[in-house]
Formats: sequence, structure tokens, C-alpha cells
Amino acid sequence: MYNLESALENIKPLNQETMKIAQAKLDNLSKPLGSMGKLEDICRTLAGIYEKTSFDISKKVVVGFAGDHGVYEEGVAADPQWITKAQIPNFAKGICGVGTLAKFIGADIKAIDVGVKCDEPLEDVLNYKIRKGTSNMAKGPAMTREEAIRALEVGIEVVGKCVEEGYKVIGIGEMGIANTTPSSAIISVFGQCDPKEVTGKGAGLSPERVVHKANVIRGAIALNKPNKEEAIDVLAKVGGFEIGAMAGAILGGALYRVPIVLDGFISYAAALVAYHLCPISRDYMIGSHYSAEPGTKRALELLGVQAMLDLDMRLGEGTGGILVFNIMDAANFVYENMATRAESNC
Repeated sequence: MYNLESALENIKPLNQETMKIAQAKLDNLSKPLGSMGKLEDICRTLAGIYEKTSFDISKKVVVGFAGDHGVYEEGVAADPQWITKAQIPNFAKGICGVGTLAKFIGADIKAIDVGVKCDEPLEDVLNYKIRKGTSNMAKGPAMTREEAIRALEVGIEVVGKCVEEGYKVIGIGEMGIANTTPSSAIISVFGQCDPKEVTGKGAGLSPERVVHKANVIRGAIALNKPNKEEAIDVLAKVGGFEIGAMAGAILGGALYRVPIVLDGFISYAAALVAYHLCPISRDYMIGSHYSAEPGTKRALELLGVQAMLDLDMRLGEGTGGILVFNIMDAANFVYENMATRAESNC
């Protein structure tokens, strides 16, 4: 089992040789060069990740991390906090948004409690609880540095176990009422922009409460002074347990050489944490969709990652990312089954 330090030391770049071979194979297919666009990008990336030029990506899973947030006390969320506890078991049951889509697509779901505000175990939810929710970042740091590191290590550990179980593609998702607030804070810090530029309505705030939410974030950043050059400091001061675990899962993907399919806004905040800890980890990320949250494009620009879909979605959970699973399957099917130029006489 890797701790954070040893994980970061063992992350390696994509295999450029297998990527070149995959590109040559793509170029020899019966089509104009580059005409399959992002489908070709996916195949080339998978070749670099797996260090193979042929791959089976049929076994996929979405890992949903759940945590609550002390900043909820500031009135930054439209829904009651108990929904986190109520909804995360529905991931495992397959009856929420991402669970329903997983059934349709044929993927598995793992639900992980890293910080839900409850004492009791949750049905079919894996217990990695660090604490019953973060502290209120409007009054001080959301978590200690040690807790931030633990959150990252949870994500790394969970991905390692998924790889042991044979999963070849891992999507990340989350559940946590008020978690767009720390996500906006993280993006604001790394992007050096005013929170109002990257703060949206979340699950349904009124315009007036969005202004209040941005003000709360601005105050939390001023109070805690997170250092954008130190990703763990940012995560600890204005982040969330599930955001840290998602960032750790991305690092775990880079460590264990499996692609990590991002979801939307909250996953992009987590991706920024992972990227600032290990820039190589970006090469293992597959962007999915443009969330309706206004900070999405800023986060993707900071990451240098492109999304493939624009469906006005803002549910979270992993619902945007899981839709890319089918696109990946389509890309791989074309890669393995399209005729070559010689075979088609073209």
C-alpha cells in the first residue's frame, strides 16, 4: 500500500513508444488522417497508459466519494444536509442518477464514505470515514493537513483495490451537500480569480444566494490564506474530504496506470489538486462534460483538459463522466475493427 509520498515518487509518464505505434495504426485505417478526432486521442492515450497497443476496457467502475461540509452552516446550499447520508447508499443500490446510468451502460458502482455527517454505518457503502464532515471554512481551515493527506490516500487506496479487482477504466463521482462551495474556492485560489467568477447556483440557489455564496468563499480565502503553490494547503484550508479523495483517485490512476474519467465541476476542482501535486497525473485524466456551473471552463483551462460533451448537466455523482464510457468503447471498437487502407483498397 502506498502513502502519498511514495505514490507521488512512483508515478511515471505515459509510454511514448506504444502511443507512437497506436498512432501509426490509426493513421493506417481506412479514413483521412485524424478524421476521427477525439476518438483517436482516446486510443492513443489508452496505449500510453496501459503500455500496450491493444486493450480490453470492458470492465469499468464509477467510484463515488461522499462527505459533508461545515460551511453548510453559512447558508450556501439549497438542499438540507441530511441528503448526503440518504443519497450515497443509493449509489450502491443503483437507483440514483449515476446508478441508473451505470445499469444502462453496464458499469459497476462503488460508494465510499469519507466524511458523511453520521455515526451509523451506511448500507452497502464502504467506510473510509475521516471525520463527520469538514469544519466550517468560513471560520477556519476545513481540515488539518494530516486529514487532507488522509483523504488523498483514501483515493489512492480505493483505486488500487479497483485495479486488483480487474477494473480497466475508473470514473470518479461524489455526493456532498454544499460541495460546490469548496470546489469554487479551490478553483478561485488556483485560478487567482474572484470567487464570483467561478461560483454558481449549485443544486438551485437563487441569484441573491449565489452572491452570498461567493462572499462566503471570498471571506474564507481571506481568512485562511491558502497557498496556491502548495496543493495540500489549499485542500486542507478550503477543500472537502470527498474532493481530496477524488484527487487521490486521480493520482491512483496515474500510479496504477488506469485512465480516470472525470465528471464535472467538483471533479475538476479535485483534478486541480491532483495536477498541482503531480503534473503528470493530467495525462491520465479523461475529460467528460462541460458542467453548467460557471467555473467549469476556468477549471478546464487551468488543467489543459478538454471535455467531450456539453449537455447542460449539473447533477454531479459521476453522471457526466459515465456517459464517456460508451464513447471510449466506440473509440476502441473503431481502433480494433476498422479496415486498413490496404484491406479497403482506399
